[in-house]
Amino acid sequence: MKGLVKALALGLAAACSLAAISGASAEELSLKGKRIGVSAIGTDHYWDLMAFKGIQDRVKELGGEVIALDAGRKDQQQIAQLQTLIAQKPDAIIEQLGNLEVLNPWLQKIRDAGIPLFTVDTATPHAINNTTSNIGAEIALQMVADMGGKGNVLVFNGFYSVPVCKIRYDQLKYVLTSFPDVKIVEPELRDVIPNTVQSAYSNVTDMLTKSPEKGSIGAVWACWDVPQIGATQAVEAAGRNEVKTYGIDGSPEVIKMVM
Repeated sequence: MKGLVKALALGLAAACSLAAISGASAEELSLKGKRIGVSAIGTDHYWDLMAFKGIQDRVKELGGEVIALDAGRKDQQQIAQLQTLIAQKPDAIIEQLGNLEVLNPWLQKIRDAGIPLFTVDTATPHAINNTTSNIGAEIALQMVADMGGKGNVLVFNGFYSVPVCKIRYDQLKYVLTSFPDVKIVEPELRDVIPNTVQSAYSNVTDMLTKSPEKGSIGAVWACWDVPQIGATQAVEAAGRNEVKTYGIDGSPEVIKMVM
């Protein structure tokens, strides 16, 4: 069991961060003869797809057999797939993202079945590992610094039930407790899937129209970066280049916009 846990923990770190594992460490890791279930809520977002593929590639590199299931952004589909995985009794299950309120009872069932559970961006007490970080706080601090410690922020908060978004949002709110002159505009905006870019463009355009004075809005924040494509397009179309946009993940489309 210790060998399995070590191999998957280090393997996930490499798969999800593109980090390399030293040759000596790699030789010590093996999943030979092990079956590993992988469940993802969806892979339509670039980071989700790369993580899903990276996990599978890493398990195979370590000699394991992969049972990979993509729920297509449907909660009940992911639950059904987790039921299937539990019934197949793999040596471990890796769960990637999803709605924690829906998932947690089934993550508990995985643990109760004696199957080691690893998660990617799903903060749950039922998992062996924790892949979340303080990146939400780091982005919030950068935003506050760029704003000079004062101003109004448009915040997309449509996926608070998704653990990684909850963590990043809570970190944003925590940072802002130290900067009372930075205020979140109410009501908060709702990012959606699908039509994320178009919806964000429309929402930000409406807010800029309601606050036409330069400096009335200082920034736009989201827990991931696809809404910021639409937000940035709206800012540019309105000629409001004083408004900066902040997101997390590094999708290719967003990287092109800042290069």
